[in-house]
Amino acid sequence: MIDIRFGPQVCGDPTTGSSREWLVPDGRGGYAMGTVSGLRTRRYHGLLVVAGETPAARRVGLVSLDPAVILPSGERVRLGAHEWSSGEVDPRGFELLEQFALIDGVPRWRWRVGDVVIERELAMAYGRSCVAVVHRLVSGGPVRLDLAAVCTWRDAHGERRADGPTPRMDPVAGGAVVEGSFRLAGPDWTPEGQWWLGVRHREEAARGLNAEEDLWYAGRFSGALDKPGDTVSVLAWADDLAEEPPAATGLVEAARRRNRAVVAAAKPADPVEATLALAADAFVVSTAAGPDAVAGYPWFGAWSRDTMTSYEGLFLCTNRADEGRALLRAYAATLSEGMLSNTADTGRVEYNTVDATLWFLHAVTRHVTVTGDTDLGDELLTALHAVVEAHLAGTRYGIGVDPTDGLLTQGGTPGTALTWMDARVYGVPVTPRTGKPVEVNALWVNGLAGLAELTELVGRDATALWGLHTRAAASFRERFPAPVGWLYDVVDGPAPAYPLGGAAHHDDDLLRPNQLLAWSLPYAPLEPDEATLRRITAGLFTPLGPRSLSPDSPGFVGRHRGGPAERDSGYHQGTVWPWLIGPFVDAYRRAGLPTDDLLVGLEGHLTEYGLGSVSETADGSPPHAATGCPFQAWSVAELLRVRRNG
Repeated sequence: MIDIRFGPQVCGDPTTGSSREWLVPDGRGGYAMGTVSGLRTRRYHGLLVVAGETPAARRVGLVSLDPAVILPSGERVRLGAHEWSSGEVDPRGFELLEQFALIDGVPRWRWRVGDVVIERELAMAYGRSCVAVVHRLVSGGPVRLDLAAVCTWRDAHGERRADGPTPRMDPVAGGAVVEGSFRLAGPDWTPEGQWWLGVRHREEAARGLNAEEDLWYAGRFSGALDKPGDTVSVLAWADDLAEEPPAATGLVEAARRRNRAVVAAAKPADPVEATLALAADAFVVSTAAGPDAVAGYPWFGAWSRDTMTSYEGLFLCTNRADEGRALLRAYAATLSEGMLSNTADTGRVEYNTVDATLWFLHAVTRHVTVTGDTDLGDELLTALHAVVEAHLAGTRYGIGVDPTDGLLTQGGTPGTALTWMDARVYGVPVTPRTGKPVEVNALWVNGLAGLAELTELVGRDATALWGLHTRAAASFRERFPAPVGWLYDVVDGPAPAYPLGGAAHHDDDLLRPNQLLAWSLPYAPLEPDEATLRRITAGLFTPLGPRSLSPDSPGFVGRHRGGPAERDSGYHQGTVWPWLIGPFVDAYRRAGLPTDDLLVGLEGHLTEYGLGSVSETADGSPPHAATGCPFQAWSVAELLRVRRNG
């Protein structure tokens, strides 16, 4: 894997050291997450964040373990870090950090206090809601180490205040059970029990959200570090509370071994692919319903559009086809009226996308093509044919095939945003894209051909499907090329307020990246044209991937910043989306254009924001600072896929 480590100039600066985040997943949707400096900048940061019935229903438990070194002189040196409502940062333990490193996916901090050097490593027990934190004396000593256990128990999207109920603390051997929900265990436990008031999260303030909470100082652990090699370890876990997990040092080593095995199984070609293979592993989770995929950390759960768009990169490019097969079967069971359920983040099943189902068709056909698993194709064939039939007949939200040209139209319901550009502000879609969106119809053409080939592969007649494909492809080639030199983003949209006798419909020629799918998919309706791709590149390409709208377009937003309404207004109005690097590179390759220099920026990005991973979004204007989730599934999956398939 690539070498990810930082020295004191990054670690010791509360800005640079706190803008780089690490993630340690538990394989269930929970995680430990924080910054290089140790300063918590998000409400979502914590050492034990527990997934609930769905990966999105997370709760924060153990917030931090703040170390303090007691030197032989009696001096107490605090190594933790917190920002307070006053803006003051105290303590400032990051100023004593001489290195942070991410080694085989395990974060390691190294503090120096004179000749005393202490390292911390942190890992989660894969498949359990359990974190192990190990402190080791590297040199110097003897010293004593105190560890302040700072806790809460709340929804990950919220905060808890001291004016509410005091957390319940039940004493148990070696520690305590907090709120009956998670347990702390370690050496020489001393209960304390007091509120720390006004802890501030600077990233939440920047996102226009409530930035303060109160934390519960539950107690402290303490242990001697007499000689180099001695350790002081703490465990925290939220399942099987009566059963103590294995030793913390063993869990750290087990995590390191597992991470190496995950990388080896993916058979990466170079350190970048190895890093991306481990990054992909964070998103593949086990739930009560079987394997699933988290869309992004720290706040997303499982979204079917993201899962199916990411499918090839997360599962097929990492040699996880068995888990992928189970996932596809489970998702097929959610089909209703020809539509795939979208997300369980809200706790209810929703059918509110036009494209997730089409990405599902693509995922199944890619699975069968890559693995040769015709049994799965045969098993799902009836359901896939029912998807096509439902779209021909018409389904929810005005989604259906236009009988005049065989193309797919959508968005007949006010207030809906059914494509991946689905942001809404105060209930009003920012980019409604009513009509026939270009990528939706590229997926439709691609899905019909893929299903026809799958049908023939299992020995059945596909004449009708090929007929539908031929007609839709021909209509696509006729309708989408625009006089401006690229493809329309939407055709046959609702007409603006034209004078009497004006146009009956509107074709949107704003320069957006959605058209890339018309050249990039396996059964794309168009052959790429170099001149068109050059125009798209000039208007949209950035080092972190394509913008969602060209800078010279009306409504372009160059900074993805501010409160929720401001951010959502710019979400698809110029913001960069790294996942689009996949169709961009594929289109270039099909045109015979060089691609070696297109991935350099994203590869460098692996050490800039979410360490070893790829962000959800970035600013459309230079220097294209990363925004959104630091760890995003389809961003990782598409970068890995185009590297593996190059």
